[in-house]
Amino acid sequence: MTIGQLAREAGVNLETVRFYERKGLMPRPARRPSGYREYAPEAARRIRFIRRAKELGFSLREVGELLRLRVDPRRSCADVKRQAEAKLADIEGKLRELRHMKVALKKLASECTGRGPTSQCPLLDALEAVEKKRK
Repeated sequence: MTIGQLAREAGVNLETVRFYERKGLMPRPARRPSGYREYAPEAARRIRFIRRAKELGFSLREVGELLRLRVDPRRSCADVKRQAEAKLADIEGKLRELRHMKVALKKLASECTGRGPTSQCPLLDALEAVEKKRK
């Protein structure tokens, strides 16, 4: 199939296919005598795999690792599970950070009446005070 057909089949645009090729997530396709790329039917399945892994929070580097695990006969499901558990731990850490940020921002926002000039805004003052502490 052509790159356009592949993109439609996989639900992405042409640049996404080219991007995945440049990043090494998609093998370089054979070329027809006309110069057009010719993709195998399994290429769409691979792109859908990449998209789904990205939706689950895996980086492109991590997606590449998952793809390599898939074809390495020396690897097992335990290796894949370790990758998933590492990603879960990363997500949990980010969620903790986001909850902390939410509490801090909520507190700062509650201290601001929304009236008066910005030169007397307690929220801006608090942000500036934090910056001064870091220096």
